[in-house]
Amino acid sequence: MATKKRTAGHETLVPDLRYGSILASKFINCLMVDGKKATATRVFYEALDQIKKRMPDADPIEVFKQAIENIKPSLEVRSRRVGGANYQVPMQVRPHRQQSLAIRWLIAAIRAKTGRPMFLRLSDELMGAYRREGEAMAKREQTIKMAEANKAFSHFAW
Repeated sequence: MATKKRTAGHETLVPDLRYGSILASKFINCLMVDGKKATATRVFYEALDQIKKRMPDADPIEVFKQAIENIKPSLEVRSRRVGGANYQVPMQVRPHRQQSLAIRWLIAAIRAKTGRPMFLRLSDELMGAYRREGEAMAKREQTIKMAEANKAFSHFAW
């Protein structure tokens, strides 16, 4: 496995073939392991086909986009060292980082579950996030709750 993970910049990202979505292309790249892009693409498209089967009235790419949008956090805590003590300081999350965190949490949630094919786990998690439930949404809520709890240290944000 590669030692340092790097993702393609937004400038070089080519939209995916089936839906013409930059976000889908980014997600496929993040899903990919050991350079196996064909496998990652197949898993992604099978998951969207599964969503189409289970939710015939909804457009699968819109379900995917809305799921990512629902997972994006508005606040997070960052460690800040002030006078020999570390504080968890709540901060606003920049839009690019919001997207990265949402994708990362979604992939972590589906990789944590085992025993079923990847595309089924992905489709379940996407549909869950679309309905504002599931592991990735729980991670988002936990992050925002942590930021709310540490509001007292917000004056350290600079």
